[in-house]
Amino acid sequence: MNAQMSPALAVGIVQRPVPSIPEVLHDNPLVHRVLSARGVAHRTDLLLRLADLPRPGKLPNIERAVERLLQARDRGERVLIVGDYDCDGATSSCVAMLGLAMLGFKHVDYVIPSRFEFGYGLSPAIVDIAHHEHQAELIVTVDNGVASVEGAAQATAYGIDVVVTDHHLAPSILPDAYAIVNPNLAGSQFESGNLAGVGVIFYTLLAVRAQLKAQGDACQDAPLQTLLDLVAIGTVADVVPLDGVNRILVEQGLRRIRAGKTRPGVLALLSVAGRTAENMTTQDIGFGIGPRLNAAGRLDDMRVGVQCLLSETANGATAIAQELQSLNQARQNIEADMRNSAAEQLDQLALEPLVADAQFGVCLKDETWHQGVIGILAGRIKESSFKPVVVFTEDDDEHLKGSARSIPEVHIRDVLQNIVTLNPGMISKFGGHAMAAGLTLRKDAYEDFQVAFNAAVKDVLKGVHSVRQYVTDGPLANSDLTLENAELLARVMPWGQGFEAPLFSDRFRLVSQKVVGTGHLKMVLEPAESGQRLDAIAFNQAPVADDGAAVQVVYALEANRFRDRCTLQLRVQHLEPCALR
Repeated sequence: MNAQMSPALAVGIVQRPVPSIPEVLHDNPLVHRVLSARGVAHRTDLLLRLADLPRPGKLPNIERAVERLLQARDRGERVLIVGDYDCDGATSSCVAMLGLAMLGFKHVDYVIPSRFEFGYGLSPAIVDIAHHEHQAELIVTVDNGVASVEGAAQATAYGIDVVVTDHHLAPSILPDAYAIVNPNLAGSQFESGNLAGVGVIFYTLLAVRAQLKAQGDACQDAPLQTLLDLVAIGTVADVVPLDGVNRILVEQGLRRIRAGKTRPGVLALLSVAGRTAENMTTQDIGFGIGPRLNAAGRLDDMRVGVQCLLSETANGATAIAQELQSLNQARQNIEADMRNSAAEQLDQLALEPLVADAQFGVCLKDETWHQGVIGILAGRIKESSFKPVVVFTEDDDEHLKGSARSIPEVHIRDVLQNIVTLNPGMISKFGGHAMAAGLTLRKDAYEDFQVAFNAAVKDVLKGVHSVRQYVTDGPLANSDLTLENAELLARVMPWGQGFEAPLFSDRFRLVSQKVVGTGHLKMVLEPAESGQRLDAIAFNQAPVADDGAAVQVVYALEANRFRDRCTLQLRVQHLEPCALR
């Protein structure tokens, strides 16, 4: 399956309103327009200063967590970090290891559970390892733990305290931990509920340092700001909303990377991804660093990714980064095979009568599919179909492992909760966010789940199929179609979930086109009433019109760097034939 943007898929293109504000946000009128449309009201908001971050004191249970951490430091206890096998979990683990060392902790180690052997989070089996292999006296979870009821109980049985640092939505029953630091706990007063796991552990370290400062401790000036490169990577890769707090964390991390003040592992990952530190943007994290780190957790062992980030030498980091590059290539090959297999199932569904009108959610299953890649496959199918998708593969002899991805109108975790409520025993366990979730399902319940999932999604959508909507910043004057604007927009603010990068919509004449690579459409476009010709590329896009035709294009301005040249390119998000003006 080529996961192409389907020209037959109904779409809507709407323009962001631009409020009138008294202050000029930027000397460039286009930048002012883009920023004001996203709710930026003051020029000082562009400074993104560390001093403007909220303090950690309002995080739930932060004082109790700091108390227990410092008790472990003073006693010389063995502290074990338990992370997660994605990019947020890897960066969280590194931030915890490096930060605690800066704060005077002497005995700190980490464990990343294998996706395939132990699954997600602080399980009883991981606690067994913490006790028997690490002799841990305190466990600190990062990017997990808020749902680890059984794991926390096992730790208590061994006499091990647990401090949870997590950002996931809390279940109805919380683990019996010494402290749970999570901005999404009920009653939280912290200014942002959108911190990634790496943001939560970073804030926990800030709170520890503040207490040490109050005590006049020798570690009171620990340079925790040097960890912001890792905080930025984990935050962007986890696709959490870039609210004001996260924008500061990410921008400060990007500035450090651009200035070369980053770890050898980050530079090595950028190098194998064909990107440069001095031009670093959030896109380089999302499409360069993130996938390579995630490949370790998907196919092998996320400890490889952690080792890369913790490496102290360029040579050591380069060797591990090349290993991650190979894993990412292997992941891409596995994904390509799975997409072809999935396409056959989707084609079969399309042949069934009334499926198009009746199908509100898509379920696919192949027990040979790779557990570490089903989430990516679900995301690809969600993008091409614009429907919530669950992809299943074998977990064990009696169960399927599922990964779900959703569209903005459907909170996928709530959908799964609804299915659990109406169908007790069907789903063994589940968890996740609004847009992504995971679950374990009895094999003999798959067909019933298909029906229940479709019904639950249909209910949320009130029986009306969703239409993909592109929210754009409208058209651009021909004079705005410049490389200078592309470079300025790329770096004026960090862009991401909830603070989307500028996207524009115009009509062009399609001068020429050719399919390149693995199915990408390379084009030359000509704006209306202009002799200017612009290079454009649409990834995973088949031709939709003949040369010379008028096309409506949703696109981003992009600085295309190739060898020693940098030119303007339009990165096309949507393309469809249209009438001439």
